[in-house]
Amino acid sequence: MKSQNFLVKLTKILGFPPGINPGSLSCPPRRKVMLQESPLAGFQYHRAAAIWPFLRVGEPLRLKREPSNPHDRYAIAVWFRNEHLGYIPRRENRTLARLLDQGEQLETTIVRLLEEENPWRKIRFRVEWLHR
Repeated sequence: MKSQNFLVKLTKILGFPPGINPGSLSCPPRRKVMLQESPLAGFQYHRAAAIWPFLRVGEPLRLKREPSNPHDRYAIAVWFRNEHLGYIPRRENRTLARLLDQGEQLETTIVRLLEEENPWRKIRFRVEWLHR
């Protein structure tokens, strides 16, 4: 069967209007849904202080689930390139952990950097869900 005939038959079977080529259809684009803004937990215990000069607002961060973390089964580590910065705060990580466990794609970016004594105020980041 010629491919053109096959597409015409497939179009009729699937119920596409005449003239619509199913091969030209694509998935809808993903939308970004802002889920939360959070401070970085554990700044003083990980590599954040050492790489502070390299951090910039707008830089992407990577989230990594740690389901076997002995302190928090919903733990999510926050990474900048190959450096572990800290964690999403325990009181804010449960929903994000479930989304990550389901394979959902989350984007994380730095939204604020402050020269501040309080480690909880130094880095703030935004988490967005790439949702269809």
